[in-house]
Amino acid sequence: MIREESSSDVRKLKTDEIYSDLVVVGGGMAGVCCAITAARQGVKVTLVQDRPVLGGNASSEIRLWILGATSHMGNNNRWAREGGVIDEILVENMYRNPEGNPLILDTVLIEKVTEEPNIKLLLNTAVYEAEKSDDGTIRAAVAFCSQNSTRYRLLAPLFVDASGDGILGFLSGAAFRIGAEGKEEFDEQFAPDTQYGELLGHSMYFYSKDTGKPVRFVAPSYTLKTLDQLPRFKSFNLKQHGCWLWWVEYGGRLDTIHESERIKWELWKVIYGIWHHIKNSGEFPEKENHTLEWVGTIPGKRESRRFEGDFMLTQKDVVEQRAHYDAVSFGGWALDLHPADGVYGDKPGCTQWHSKGVYQIPYRTMYSRNIQNLFLSGRIISASHVAFGSSRVMATCAHNGQAVGMAAAICKEKGLLPKGVSSPELIGELQRRLVAGGQYIPGYRLHDDEELAHQAEIKVSSTYKLTTLPFDGPWRKLDFAMAQMLPVGKGSMPKITVELQADVATQVSVRLMAAAKRGNFTPEVVLGETVLSLEAGVQLQEIAFDYTQKDESYLFLAFSPNSEVAVRQSLTRLTGLLAVYQRFNKEVATSSLQSPPEGIGIESFEFWLPERRPNGHNLAFSLSEPLQVYEKHNLTNGVFRPTTGTNAWMAATDMAQNWVELSWKEPQQIGIIKLYFDTDYDHPMESTLLGHPESEMPFCIRQFTILDGKGKVLASVADNHQSMFALELAEAVVTDRIRVEVAHPLPEIPAALFGITCYPKKK
Repeated sequence: MIREESSSDVRKLKTDEIYSDLVVVGGGMAGVCCAITAARQGVKVTLVQDRPVLGGNASSEIRLWILGATSHMGNNNRWAREGGVIDEILVENMYRNPEGNPLILDTVLIEKVTEEPNIKLLLNTAVYEAEKSDDGTIRAAVAFCSQNSTRYRLLAPLFVDASGDGILGFLSGAAFRIGAEGKEEFDEQFAPDTQYGELLGHSMYFYSKDTGKPVRFVAPSYTLKTLDQLPRFKSFNLKQHGCWLWWVEYGGRLDTIHESERIKWELWKVIYGIWHHIKNSGEFPEKENHTLEWVGTIPGKRESRRFEGDFMLTQKDVVEQRAHYDAVSFGGWALDLHPADGVYGDKPGCTQWHSKGVYQIPYRTMYSRNIQNLFLSGRIISASHVAFGSSRVMATCAHNGQAVGMAAAICKEKGLLPKGVSSPELIGELQRRLVAGGQYIPGYRLHDDEELAHQAEIKVSSTYKLTTLPFDGPWRKLDFAMAQMLPVGKGSMPKITVELQADVATQVSVRLMAAAKRGNFTPEVVLGETVLSLEAGVQLQEIAFDYTQKDESYLFLAFSPNSEVAVRQSLTRLTGLLAVYQRFNKEVATSSLQSPPEGIGIESFEFWLPERRPNGHNLAFSLSEPLQVYEKHNLTNGVFRPTTGTNAWMAATDMAQNWVELSWKEPQQIGIIKLYFDTDYDHPMESTLLGHPESEMPFCIRQFTILDGKGKVLASVADNHQSMFALELAEAVVTDRIRVEVAHPLPEIPAALFGITCYPKKK
């Protein structure tokens, strides 16, 4: 029994002091991926989250899907899903949760964090005060947990603000901005005027379900009863629920930090008003048996503070895809701005303009310019309002967070502050460590003198020669222009034979096309054109172009639309091979041709999009000369996804045993071996709601064995589904050979590897 006498003094809360190497404030996707990355590098991390679950906008509290550069496969950014820890999370969620249940995603995130012994996780704990040792240095963050009535002093030499609103940056005095810059400051012609509004609002989602019997709905008193005030409701689709309702948005003309509760109440009024109208207006009898299953209790917030770093990302960095010496991440979501009036306005719910490819994000956007031990992560990085319209989405934020986590590890090891890592020498180290861990940086190849695989002689069991894709798939009408993407190396373009079926005698134009910028996947340069004259019926046609390729890149064999003609497709699926269509995805575009108004600094171009499986078959074809694009040298070229080429070694399909062998003239001490697999980086893997027909990516090698030169098994895996496998040996093995034996994932899909790396010690 505890009994305490009354006291005239004010009692103090129980206070715990926690010392760590790094304090990460905010447990959204950026904070989670930052904390995991740092912890795996030996950094002691305290992760502080003011909610009962992790994930922020992706959690079961809000239920927005995680997306980034892939943009629902609705832009021309091929193989653009973010890598590293965020990829690991998305792949794992896909494996366990293809249905998109947000509660399961919660468990995946909690598991990933709590499995790291170097992370101290504080849930339901809100930072409310900062202590400083001098004007530019944070000494401690002070937080309170509402569930255990405990006050925490979190002391560390380094801090990360990934809180969304930037609470620690604000309290510590970091320079920040709220609202939109004018067009003149950064020469951003897409900058909005005051009528459109300077802030993006909050959104709230709801789900309904069919109970099998009539359900009455009595609207609460605060319900908005007159929906004529909501112009956006006129386009409401009864099949929409969850994050398809992103347009239920409000608050862009308010203080999106201090008036967030007011915004939430207004969104509740709107949501219950929408449901009241659906249930009680008599206009939707098909919803008689439906009940509200779930309504969000906190809104998904898009924008508040943005903090100033040593570099500010702007519109031209995105649209022009500018290169940065300190690139550590990338983006690819559209410049996506929303009118401030949201659901109460008469403007379209958003204005999305895409760039022709992905863009680099520099490290200098990820730390405060005036608080010297504060990293920035998530949507608060140093970006203008316009560039923020792209960089704010969760997968991009998470990818940035990984860069910050690795930079914090370098700071710890070398006794540096965040700015110190921005030197070219240390940026090179940061980039090497990120890419070795699965992060993707556009235009960067892994170069590491300590890595041993690139020093080895490589032998393989066989190599797939791209000569024919069997004529065994469905016929596809040319209702839209269609193109087969082909990875073509240096040399002459081979002749290609295809099979077509014409309803009547007609013609089809075929063009050979390429992107204007190497590494992009926007076909806009016509390299050659021919016209096929077709008879009625099925026929083979040989296509020849007098074209010689100077550098390895993807070319597009593009067929003009003709609804009287169908092309034969193939059931064979291969790493780095896709067919695309000149059409649009209504979730991220309004036309197959992006046609921005003049004077806003955005380019016009066509969208060429792949289809999701189980559709999305390649064109059936045969080539006069094989394309040698799956060679063994790709295993050590330092790129672990398709870019200008496949970047993969692929085994021939007719071999029963498939293997790669690395050998050295002298025995090597090897402690870490990493394998990089194909989990289809073109698939967005939306984490919530949408649902996917697969739980495992069909290209991913599931069974493999790693052996040393004496035939000793170092690892044997029968159920892999992840993009990267890292074998960290308890004791280094001394050997002159490493052999990796792999099985074909499926009978119609040959085994492919993007890379192998070997290290003598932990990197």
